[in-house]
Amino acid sequence: MTDAARHIPSWLPDAVLYQIYPQSFSDSNGDGVGDLPGIVERLDYLSWLGVNTLWLSPCFSSEFGDAGYDVADYLTVAPRYGTNDDAVRLVEEARRRDIRVMLDLVPGHTSHRHPWFQHSAQTPGDDRYIWADRITAPVREWIPNQGARGGFYRANFYPIQPALNFGYARADDAEPWRQPVDAEGPRANRAALREIMSYWFDRGIAGFRVDMAASLVKDDPGKVETGKLWGEMREWIDRAYPDRALLSEWGDPKTSIPAGFHSDFFLHFIGRGLRSLWDNGTGSQGPWADGQPCYFDPDGKGTMATFLDAWEEARVASDGSGHVALPTANHDFSRLTCGPRTRDMVAPAFAFQLTWPSLPVVYYGDEIGMRYLPGLPEKEGSQLGTEARQGSRTPMQWDGTVNAGFSSAPADQLYLPLDPADDRPTVAAGQADPDSLLHHVRRLIHLRRTTPALRTAAPVQVLHRDYPFVYTRGETHLVVINGRQEPATVPAPILGGGALRPLAVHGVDVTPTEVRAAGFSCGVYEIV
Repeated sequence: MTDAARHIPSWLPDAVLYQIYPQSFSDSNGDGVGDLPGIVERLDYLSWLGVNTLWLSPCFSSEFGDAGYDVADYLTVAPRYGTNDDAVRLVEEARRRDIRVMLDLVPGHTSHRHPWFQHSAQTPGDDRYIWADRITAPVREWIPNQGARGGFYRANFYPIQPALNFGYARADDAEPWRQPVDAEGPRANRAALREIMSYWFDRGIAGFRVDMAASLVKDDPGKVETGKLWGEMREWIDRAYPDRALLSEWGDPKTSIPAGFHSDFFLHFIGRGLRSLWDNGTGSQGPWADGQPCYFDPDGKGTMATFLDAWEEARVASDGSGHVALPTANHDFSRLTCGPRTRDMVAPAFAFQLTWPSLPVVYYGDEIGMRYLPGLPEKEGSQLGTEARQGSRTPMQWDGTVNAGFSSAPADQLYLPLDPADDRPTVAAGQADPDSLLHHVRRLIHLRRTTPALRTAAPVQVLHRDYPFVYTRGETHLVVINGRQEPATVPAPILGGGALRPLAVHGVDVTPTEVRAAGFSCGVYEIV
């Protein structure tokens, strides 16, 4: 094992993560926008659910041209969310419930209102950002500078997001402004990343999810120089903060984990590992859909082969140095309940996610079956080209009171509109119904946390790759998953003849001759 000596925090392999989009989770002061005190008020629910690690999307000072991914001050909580003291209180109150808190780090760019950029735009020779005196032809990512320095700056996404300078992996005579990775500006930015992380680590933050982690070094074939950068960060963290972790938004675990990250996600924008599970190809019904079948498609047109190939490639490459994270959704990608897939169909998806040897990440509201909402207005940069990301960012649905318990503000002042459906799911209704999706997810989380064979370290063996998908964990537990509406069967002899004790079963029946899985069913058993 080439990276066997790399340290992994003891808590990370057993983590069940929960992503909170803070502006949409819980509003404590009635202004229509969620905040940190609102999250504190909901910690008892999260403890009841069983998640033990929270990841908050960016909550730093920002003009919110891109929903907080345009950071104006990495060391100050945005006033809409509260104060730095509120962040420390959240960490302390979460710790009392054995829950860790991770923040979102945006290392590749800042807001154009960040003091670093304001200074650089006025000061020739300040190379914290990527500058060119002239460009040969208009290019979308090059933005004319309005400051005294003149010239053009490179933006990563929106013009308000100037790219921080971490250097270029290759020189180009036609672009003499390219700087190497060890130039003064790139060195200053690497040092600043450590200062930012140290500041929040010292206040109890358990780690960071790193936004667009692959984007730092430009023109970097194979991401070699970017990988070296994060490898150095990993060495520093393992030495100075050995119980902290970095999760990357890279989307390519076979590359990012060997580079130095403790974990990386299967994501929608690289390969089909994630989309082959629950994309559904719903087009306008959800962002990033690619129009191809997925395994958890009601019509059963998908296959697990694509995911399994990506999984094996990542497993071999990571070589014990980190873990692959598998999200139900996120703020950029469609919810599980999307398009043709209703909340009555997603129980097997959760059963798979919470029993597979990856790090499960539950996106807020997915556990009750909140649905992706098409056709919503653009909000703070949510409409990225044709991708309507706002449909996955709507307010959390807590109960049957005004605004579903999210906020006491007038409905027209909410961050985004609520799901208008009469039958929209809520936490309160789910808790009151022992057969609800919420209780199903809670039971699976509890089962994972109390059963070592269902966590990341235990081996997995696939017994049947089609419908139903059947596998064992740790040679002691059996999992059966049917992600389509049609029933599916497999001969019982593949099980090896062991007796089974049901632990969490929904529509699966095991007889001496076959395993019968009803539509949208799942079963978790102990082999006795």
